[in-house]
Amino acid sequence: MIFRKHPKHLLAIAVFTAGSGFSIQSLAQESEQASAIEEIITTGSRGRPRTVSDSAVPIDVFSAADIESISHTDTNNILQTLVPSFNVARQPISDGATFIRPAQLRGLPTDKTLVLVNGKRRHRAALVSIGGSGTQGPDIATIPASALKNIEVLRDGASALYGSDAIAGVINFNLNDNRDGGSLTIDTGEFFEGDGAMTTIQGNIGLPLGEDGFVSISGELVEADRTVRAEQYCQSWWCVDPNLPNFDPTASYAAAALDPAYQANFRSANAAGVSEVVQPWGQPQSEAVRVFVNAGYQLDADTEAYAYANYSDSTADGNFFYRYPGNGVIEDLRRPDGSIYSPLDIFPGGFTPQFKGNVIDFSLVGGIRGELDNGLTYDFTGRTGSSEVRYNLYNTVNPSLGDVLGQANTPTNFRPGDLVNEETQFQADFTKELDFGLASPAVFAFGGSYMAESYEVVSGDPASYAVGPYAAKDPWDLCNADMTAAPNGLTAIAGGSTLDCSNSSDPVYTAVGVGSNGFPGNSPQFIGTFERESFGIFGELSAEFTDKLFMQGALRYEDYEDFGSEIVYQVAGRYEFSDNVAFRGSVGTGFRAPTPGQQGTINVSTRLPDGVPIAQGLFPPGGPVAAALGATGLKPETAQNYTFGFTAAFGDLDLTIDYYRIDIDDRTNAISPLTVSTDPTSGAAFANFQALDSAGVAGANTIGAVQYFTNAFDSRTEGFDIVASYPLDFGNAGTTTLSAAMNYTENSFESDPSQFLNSENQYDFINGDPQWRGIFTGTYNVGDFSLVARLSWFGEATNSNTGGTGPNGLRFQNLPNFFQTDLEGQWQINDMLRLSVGGRNLLDAFPDRDTISDFCCGRIYSSGTVVPWQGGYYYARLRADF
Repeated sequence: MIFRKHPKHLLAIAVFTAGSGFSIQSLAQESEQASAIEEIITTGSRGRPRTVSDSAVPIDVFSAADIESISHTDTNNILQTLVPSFNVARQPISDGATFIRPAQLRGLPTDKTLVLVNGKRRHRAALVSIGGSGTQGPDIATIPASALKNIEVLRDGASALYGSDAIAGVINFNLNDNRDGGSLTIDTGEFFEGDGAMTTIQGNIGLPLGEDGFVSISGELVEADRTVRAEQYCQSWWCVDPNLPNFDPTASYAAAALDPAYQANFRSANAAGVSEVVQPWGQPQSEAVRVFVNAGYQLDADTEAYAYANYSDSTADGNFFYRYPGNGVIEDLRRPDGSIYSPLDIFPGGFTPQFKGNVIDFSLVGGIRGELDNGLTYDFTGRTGSSEVRYNLYNTVNPSLGDVLGQANTPTNFRPGDLVNEETQFQADFTKELDFGLASPAVFAFGGSYMAESYEVVSGDPASYAVGPYAAKDPWDLCNADMTAAPNGLTAIAGGSTLDCSNSSDPVYTAVGVGSNGFPGNSPQFIGTFERESFGIFGELSAEFTDKLFMQGALRYEDYEDFGSEIVYQVAGRYEFSDNVAFRGSVGTGFRAPTPGQQGTINVSTRLPDGVPIAQGLFPPGGPVAAALGATGLKPETAQNYTFGFTAAFGDLDLTIDYYRIDIDDRTNAISPLTVSTDPTSGAAFANFQALDSAGVAGANTIGAVQYFTNAFDSRTEGFDIVASYPLDFGNAGTTTLSAAMNYTENSFESDPSQFLNSENQYDFINGDPQWRGIFTGTYNVGDFSLVARLSWFGEATNSNTGGTGPNGLRFQNLPNFFQTDLEGQWQINDMLRLSVGGRNLLDAFPDRDTISDFCCGRIYSSGTVVPWQGGYYYARLRADF
């Protein structure tokens, strides 16, 4: 199926851009000497580049040296270490988020932050998170650190400048542009726990392209083993090992758990050799190859052609929850002859489905920029990008296929399907200086864009979504409606079957789930391609009104064929109060149209709301299934941004403090799961089943919960950033640079979310993440040696769970401040070689363990927190520059 509206705009619009790139990344190359004195930026304004201290909005610039000083090699983790308002979590057993980790900036999810490469919009990843905001943003991990010249982080709403998505801010990755030389780095290490060994090889080489051009090629190869931060599975409903203290010999599960056949096999339940525990929690095993090529050629004194491309191929191997006997998946079933079949015949120790994701990412960007004789600069760009996630599932079954005549009908390996996101964009940007008699010429920037994007849900293999006979009770007509034996049943009993039609607990009345267990495949009923086109035009005027006052204003019009049009604006300014102190601020609006992925994604996966696995479905908000449950189509999110602060230089101390507030109306979020039940006495849960069944959902009788995305509430995010640095010079004894960066972020509801979110989800939205984060760094240099010490601080947070005596029936756990200490020593062996040895989280700190039974199944630490929970890590790195 193709879900598409008729285009409203002529192809002539294609010469304009979707408004996400910079006008010109740099109007002039700064000399190496000038670059060493001040950091030139192009974010925050489409006019001429400015310095960090002169910017009207808060911007951080991190050089290649800053990036290299971080112990991580994943670009997500590098940013989290450098920017306290940027956070990313390690999320095992979280479907695709195991492979593509969603991040936050200023307390807002990935899809509220615009990501650029060389000033051009980066395409989104194919993954749509199935919980929370359903975020779908670019996969920053596909950008290798070896490809980066610097990173610019604009901590301010900038939708009027760059278009949809730039509500929380903008991150711009500038690529290497060297035409000679290069580097090769080998990094290896492992965690203190003795697992998670990782080796990363990164390299860059610059090549001349004729006399006036360059080609810079960068790449990385990564291999990482899995980690396990878990204890053996032992819960009140099932305990795998009778030797564990929590094993209850009087419990209903005891007899099955003590069965010798089960005990002999449970340790291999999650695919032999993965771990000693049946339910691992930790980072997945992964490998990746990533390449970036950046090129430019100076056609003449005023004209440059440029291009870049990337290819990334990564694979990670995680797992789902352990399936124990009698958990709704491993159940006794009646064959046609009345004999008993159980998945234990295939997996005698139960099983833990293994989940593998292959992420393939590609982009190609090219353009030409320059300046005409009349002073008009231009920048014409075309880009295309795609992200594809290919899923594989093994060590599992399709329970409904079962076993018919003593031969297992179900495979144990499946291809549940693929997700594909594609974007094509054409953009044009112009600038012209205008003389109004002010302190400096005004810069008028203008341009436009055209963008086409699509999101495709690709079908899985037939067995991954097949509705087998055991999706219904008594598939072989062994019993009559009055619970007496039917002719087939009488024949089975005569053959020695234990069939008892009068017993409602007899396996003949058991129905089990549909599809590959853990992640049912995409069926033809729900696959399709969701497409749309959009265009935008913008204008910005900026100028030094006086020697002390800089002002800029921007206006943008965007039109989406599926959501209509919107006009957003921004006004920003900077006033130099004295030579050492300046005030700055901005006010603006934002607009974010839900992505085709958010409108089209569908997912049925296993959840454990009360420790018992159930199938939980997520259905498109504009589709018939969600509509039957009361959903309406998504609306755009709109935002109002405020930022005010100051910059100061007190001697050698540089200090910036910025307050921000982001109000978002009609915020997209998944509703709290609605219970589904086939029991006619279950009220709303039965009504939900009837809605699913009437909408034609296969296996609706085996789905236990359902949700969809909606415009759930209005929110306010506010806080402040503090950044300070101070150099110390000890003469012959060396130099030291001290820096501190802190962020405070607080989220709140500005409308009543209770229609869509339960009490626990509401509480955790406000309190679940630390509101304070801080990064304190000291760098000491003497001769050929340097030492980098870093303290990362995550403030207090509070987790909630149901089943308590507190407000709304909740119980709470206060999570204390968490501190991580990193230390790295570097030795410049000679002009070519540098050796680094260090440790991350040297004190091997861990967050507090769960005390309110919010986690189960061997999980020790919160797997969704932004606080690191893998423990200490040591490493060595050798870098060669040539």
